[in-house]
Order: sequence, then structure tokens, then C-alpha cells
Amino acid sequence: QVQLVESGGGLVQAGGSLRLSCAASTDIAIITVMAWFRQAPGKQREFVASIRNGDRSDYADSVKGRFTVSRDNAQNMVYLQMSSLKPEDTADYYCNIGGTQIWGQGTQVTVSS
Repeated sequence: QVQLVESGGGLVQAGGSLRLSCAASTDIAIITVMAWFRQAPGKQREFVASIRNGDRSDYADSVKGRFTVSRDNAQNMVYLQMSSLKPEDTADYYCNIGGTQIWGQGTQVTVSS
């Protein structure tokens, strides 16, 4: 069974940065799309960013220009570099294998104003 493990969340002040990591228990070189989603308290889970093999990436409008998604197929890792963080970025962040219901356990990000 494939497992995804997120890490790197924490408490940061507005304007700060965090780097989230997602470790996969499988060879992600054969996975076309890896994605990040987030879920804020009381809200539905929403798309944040995705990256395809070949490094084409897509972002939610709310994070464009502030977040950067990357992948290291050799290490089976996916990253989300978050900069210029805002209080509205506060959420649990989840790694996902695109097109599946395979999720990690999430990592909490809290941005204080």
C-alpha cells in the first residue's frame, strides 16, 4: 500500500516562509501528477498546487507567485516552498497522488498575523 508522509509544517508569522515535504513509499517517477491540497478549519479541502513529470506545474490563484512546488523523483519526494505567507494560508496541508484518493496524514501550517 502506497504511503505519503508530509512534514515541515509549523507556526510562522505573516510574511514568513515554510517548506513542506512529502515522502512517498513508492517510485514517484512513474506517477504523472503529484499534488498538494489544503483544508482550513470548517472549510472544504482545496487544491493548492500540482506538478507533472517534466516539471510542468499548476497553482491555485490564491498562491500563485508565493508558492513553488517541486519534485525529486530520485528521492521519491515532493516539496512545497511557501513564501510571503498570509493568515489565510493557515490549514492542514496534504500531499496527494494525482487522480487518486491516496493522501498523507497532513501537516499543520499556522500563520499568525
